[in-house]
Amino acid sequence: MQKISLEATAREQLTAAAASAAGRASTTVYGGHEHRLRQTVIALVAGQALSEHANPGEATVFVLRGRVRLTAGGDAWEGRDGDFLVVPDGLHGLEALEDSAVLLTVSK
Repeated sequence: MQKISLEATAREQLTAAAASAAGRASTTVYGGHEHRLRQTVIALVAGQALSEHANPGEATVFVLRGRVRLTAGGDAWEGRDGDFLVVPDGLHGLEALEDSAVLLTVSK
């Protein structure tokens, strides 16, 4: 068994993102490329984004802190602390409207 504090991980990644020239940081908390399921805490400082990209499989975003905008085509959904967003199949992007940390879950 393994226990991970998502709150502590979000704080650590937000600190790393603020210190990064790219304004973002991430760490995989479960799984990886060799598994079907991967969960990653991603932190973005306000104004930073993950540019449009395709899904590697089914995906969800759980907002741990902050406020984000998920976009796909002409649609957009905003999420804030505690919101759960289902990532649409196809091209999509994620933008931090304020300093934010999310838990991205991907199943291949």
